[in-house]
Formats: sequence, structure tokens, C-alpha cells
Amino acid sequence: MRARLQERLRYWFDATMDRGTPALIGWLALASVVLILVVASLVVALTDEDTERNGGWLGVAWMSLLRTLDPGTMGGDTGGPLFLGLMLAATVGGIFIVSALIGVLSTGLEARIHKLRRGKSRLIERGHTVVLGWSEQVFTVIAELVEANQSERRSCVVILTERDKVEMEDEIRRRIPDTGRTRVICRCGSPLQRADLELVSLDAAKSIMVLPPVGDDGDTDVIKILLLLNNWSWIGPRPNIVAAVQSSPNLAAARLAGGEDALVIDADDIAVRLIVQSHRQTGLSTVFNEMLSFVGNELYPYPVTELTGTTYGEALNRFDLGVPVGLRRKDGESLVNPPMDTVIAADDEVLVLAEDDLLIRLADARPTIVRSAITSAPGRPPTPDRTLMIGWNSRAAKIITLLNCLVEPGSLIDIAATRRPENDLQEHWENLTVGYKRCEPTLRPSLESLRLDGYRHIIVLTDDEIDPEWADDRTLVTLLHLRDIAIRSGSPYSIVTEMNNDANREIAQVTKADDFIVSTKVISLLLSQLVEDRHLYDVFTDLFDPAGSEIYLKPATNYLFPETPANFATVIEAARQQGETAIGYRIARHSDEPPTYGIFLNPSKTAPLSLSEDDAVVVLAEDGRPSVNMPAARDGHGTGDAEVVAPFSSGPGLSASGPS
Repeated sequence: MRARLQERLRYWFDATMDRGTPALIGWLALASVVLILVVASLVVALTDEDTERNGGWLGVAWMSLLRTLDPGTMGGDTGGPLFLGLMLAATVGGIFIVSALIGVLSTGLEARIHKLRRGKSRLIERGHTVVLGWSEQVFTVIAELVEANQSERRSCVVILTERDKVEMEDEIRRRIPDTGRTRVICRCGSPLQRADLELVSLDAAKSIMVLPPVGDDGDTDVIKILLLLNNWSWIGPRPNIVAAVQSSPNLAAARLAGGEDALVIDADDIAVRLIVQSHRQTGLSTVFNEMLSFVGNELYPYPVTELTGTTYGEALNRFDLGVPVGLRRKDGESLVNPPMDTVIAADDEVLVLAEDDLLIRLADARPTIVRSAITSAPGRPPTPDRTLMIGWNSRAAKIITLLNCLVEPGSLIDIAATRRPENDLQEHWENLTVGYKRCEPTLRPSLESLRLDGYRHIIVLTDDEIDPEWADDRTLVTLLHLRDIAIRSGSPYSIVTEMNNDANREIAQVTKADDFIVSTKVISLLLSQLVEDRHLYDVFTDLFDPAGSEIYLKPATNYLFPETPANFATVIEAARQQGETAIGYRIARHSDEPPTYGIFLNPSKTAPLSLSEDDAVVVLAEDGRPSVNMPAARDGHGTGDAEVVAPFSSGPGLSASGPS
């Protein structure tokens, strides 16, 4: 029975010690009290004269406390041997207790600091933006959110991922040294675990962004995170949730997992559409990069009661700063480049392209329009395209499918790759003839054998079966060969190129390719825009969909007589007469000069302007083609040489419509 009691006491003592630093401090405090009480009681009981001289029991207890906390206090003690011996015992006991207390406090403080450095403390913020996941995209997202919140007094971006907190903070400081008024907070935890999600105060967040992780199973993680968020017991309004999936077949499952309130975009589909549209219109990627970025001009909804009752066409030249691109109705419907006779209602908002919403203002007077500079000559009729696609990846089949819906009948696309793509169907494309030529893209003789002067457009795809950095290196070599061949032969073909890393795109500018498509950056920019304003989803969906109003870079001669003095207000009026919205222009002689590459959006409406035959006007126009559903991509294999390939197999389509 006695041994059992000792075991129970030992178990109880060990359990209290396991409770951490507070329990240890409590035991040391109890030991100090016991030591003081014992010493004071012994002095009172054994030394009457010393007790009276030092103020009785309370005075002796006070002396014992001082000697317990400060050993040097004993140096001035006087009295009998027994009194001095008891004070010495209190001092020695105090040395051990204080030493232990210092050790406990140091260990506890170190453990607390370590916990904070691990990023495991709960966040107490409101109105912040939460980013779940980590990839190369996170730096673009942070930079864009910092730029978007420049006018805010205080803002906060919180990142939750399983990476080490200190490593994340160091990397962010290295890549983004100045975050302005925006605080960037990192927390270490898995976005797939509910307990870790509670660290970032989701209920108080303004918006949540789910970044697709790197790897083949990235979409699976996105879907699971969306399921967790959809089943979250929200306290208060649900924050704005946006996410992206890399593979089109996973889009339906991700949207089902996220529920009706989450916005899920198809990164693969958007990359394909941007490649195809840029292939047809040189400089388009620069336009999209500026419109999607918070640096430069972006889209803002602007309530303008002064324009109530006027038409959209009349409103185009009513702004001193900013260019209208459409309307947002009271019910949330967005109209991009609506019919010019569309009447603006009292509750409508005008979608304006501007550098900042604070800079948008109506003009005091209408700008002067040089009507004599407006040409009524019809634009050049479309002609069949001849396109060369160098390389093959998972997006190639989708690119061909979309091209078939956009090009004129009789167009041609040749695939130049090391392996012949697979195909199953016997029927041919309606507008395209698809051919195959065996080619090693990094070898100059192999490229020269393709007779590049016979093509109007060249698309260079990255190899997604090798390391992204190595793929970009191979693409860079191919571009250098293509540009040198073009210079030596005088061939006027345009080049549209995929890149994996935006840093490699900056290096590749020396090749003077017409457009670089960095899909990861485009998706990062789009997610950042949607985090700030989810209603822009319909606008960008319309811009990427051939069924809506797309962005076109049309010859300036469609609007103005060449080299005729005018202004941009005149360009807007000329486009309005054709049912189009002009938002900028491209100067051909500056097309190789970064960072704008000749693209000028939202220019001054009154500054003198004359455009040459080689220049272009950036407009929003209705193409009138049907909406395109993108089939699932297939990888190609085999060999061959200059042969016609049957159409690629089509699968369940995924359109660019909004969430179901």
C-alpha cells in the first residue's frame, strides 16, 4: 500500500512537471515559500534575542526572503552562531532556487521564441488576405497585392504552407524587399489540416486564395482544400474564395468541391487561349499583362450618376482620365463593349481602364475630334493562316482545336517535333490542315529544313516532360536560332513563345520574339485581380472567350489616315463608329523596347497623335464566332516526315464560362 502511494505521488508530481514552464515556476515558488517559512520558524523557536532584535517572526521572514533572492544581503548580518547559520541556509537554498528559476525562464522563453519562429501561433487579424499554398507564383501574388493596397492605410497578407517560416520570410524579403504598407505574415502548417487552417483566422479574412502546388497531384490538394473551406462553419460573412487548377479535367470536380461561392479558374485553358490569341495578334500578351497587373492600367467599376440616361457610345469620350470598356448592371451582370446605343441606367457602373480608381474623373468638356483624319476605308479582309508549331506538350491539342475555330478556311498548321503526335479520328478539321515535320528544335540545320519563310506565325511550346528550367533553356536556344534565321532571310513571321519562369522571359527578350506567354504569371495576376474584385471574373471570361468581345490589335489604317495629325479621342470616335471600343495603340517602331514594347493603354485623349501604316489600335471588338469548348489534350508519339495528321481526338469540353 505504501509503495502504491509513493507511485501515485510520483505520477502526480511528474504530471504537473509535464505542464511546462508555468508548472515549474509554481514548484519553485512553493519551494521558496517553504524555505522561508522553515527558516523563520526555526529562528523564532531557537533564538529569542535575535528574533526580538530583527522585528519578530515577520521581520525574520522578510530577512529570509531577501537572502533567498539576493545572496549578497547576508554580508551585513550580525547575531549568534545559530542565527547566522540559519540565514546561511536560507541564502544557499535561495541560490539553488533562483538558479533553477533562471534556467526555467530561459528554457521557457527559448521554447516560446522557437514556437513563434515555427509560425505556429494563432493570427489575430481582420480584413486580411489568406494565401494557401506555396509555389513560384506566390511572389507575383504578393507583389500584386502590395501594389493593389498602396492606397490602404494598413493591409495584411497571410501565407499558410508547410515550409519553414523563417525560410519563407527570408525568401520574400529577398524577392520583394519593399512591401510598403502591407504586412506579409507567414504561418507554418498544412492547408489540408483543419487545425492548421484555424491559425490564420479564416472567419475574419477578406479573401482566400488557393494556389495550385507544384507537382502532378497539385489539383488534388486544391480540391481537398476547397472541400475543407466549403464545409467550414463560417462565423459572419463568407470571404471571397478564388482558386486555380492546372488540368482542365479537374475543373468540374474543383468547382463542385468549392461550392457556388468559390471562383475556380482553369489555368491550362487560359494559357491555351492566350497563346492562340497572341499568335494571331502581335503584342497581345503585353496588353493582357498590363490589364491583369496592378502596375499600370487595370479595370475599375466606377459609379457615374452624371451619365445616367446617356448611351455607352456617348460615354466613351466623356472621361478625362480613364477609358470605358463596358458596363456593370445592378444585378451584377458585366457587359464588355456593349452595343453603342446601350443606355446607362441610374444604378449602373462604368467599367473603366485606368491607372488607379482615384484618378478616374469626368472631363469638363468633350475633347476635340479631328473628323477629317477618320478613314472610312474597309479593313483588310482576313486570309488563311500558315502556322508552324515547334514542340509538343499537353496543351498542343487544345491549341489546334481553338485555332480551328478562329482561323479562316484553308489555313494550315504544321507540327515540328521530335515525335509524331498520336491521333485516332478519321475526320479532318473544318478550317485547318494539320501536318507534321520531324524536327529537333535546338538544332539550327533542323530548323532551317522547315523552310520558315513559308509561315506567317510560329508558336514555340515548352517541353513539359522535363525540368522547367531546362525546358526554358532549350526554348531560348530555339528562339535565338529562329530570330537569326529571320534576320538573315528577311522572313516577316511572328513568334509566340511559352516560358515557365518569368525571369527566363526577361533573359529571352534579346531574341525579340513578339510575345512571351508565362502561364504561371498570367494565372497569378488573374487570381490577384479576382481576390480584390470577384466581379471581374465575368469581364476576363468575356475577353478570353471568342464568343464575346475580345482584345484585338487592328491596323491603324482601319481608323485613321496614315501619318495624319489627330488625337486619341479621334481614334475612340473612329472605333465607336465601327461598334468597337478603343483602349490604346501600338507603335511599331517601339515594339522591341521594354517595358511596354510599343503598347500604350489609356493614353491622353487630347495629346497630338499620328499613326503609321505599321502601327495598330488596341480595341475591344465582337468577333461573332461561337464559344469554344476545349477538349482534353493528348500526348503525341511516333515519327514521320512532312505528312498530314488526322484530327486529334476530342473529349468532354470545358468552356470559359463562370462557375456552375
